[in-house]
Amino acid sequence: MTDNAESRRNSGPTPDAVQSADDASASAKESFPAAASLERRVAALQAEQADLDNYKKRLRKEMTEHEVKARETILHDFLEVADNLERAIASWKEGGEKDIKSVRDGVDLVLRLFKSKLERHAVMPIEAKGQPFDPRVHHAIAQAPSTEATPGTVLHEVQKGYRAGERLLRPASVVVASAPSVPPSDTGRPDQERSADGRGFGGGRGHRHAWR
Repeated sequence: MTDNAESRRNSGPTPDAVQSADDASASAKESFPAAASLERRVAALQAEQADLDNYKKRLRKEMTEHEVKARETILHDFLEVADNLERAIASWKEGGEKDIKSVRDGVDLVLRLFKSKLERHAVMPIEAKGQPFDPRVHHAIAQAPSTEATPGTVLHEVQKGYRAGERLLRPASVVVASAPSVPPSDTGRPDQERSADGRGFGGGRGHRHAWR
């Protein structure tokens, strides 16, 4: 019995043990490429995420620069209008009362320039006076009776409204026409019917006819 055990130890691993070792080795060989592939995919995803983050940063920077340039363009236009207003005021101060017409012409010129700048930026006025009241673009601040304007139409424009493209920039503040009030009709009756000679019917002097 002892000799048989000793001979088995000396004879090496059994066939089952050899097969198990071979299977484990094969499994390890198969798992290494899968792990390497997973690492490559993780690295690729991390690189894509980094590229996406960089793209977002560039996009935000470009949008900020675009907004700054657009704001500067608008401010330059306003500065041009301000320059012309200052010239008109300076001209009025130098010319005094005799140069009122030239000042008025200068202000009209500046106003036209300002309107052209607004149109350049797609800012357009909203039609109001004489138009039917539209709560989407008109802001009614009062009503006034009118015999000339149709009730429900804009009678006066207090403050002009504007659109910026298709968006409402500011509604027009308006006064809306209403129907004129009807004066009370003269339905009162005389206290006394009088005859041709001035005396009341049905009684002498001092008597009054009672109406029922």
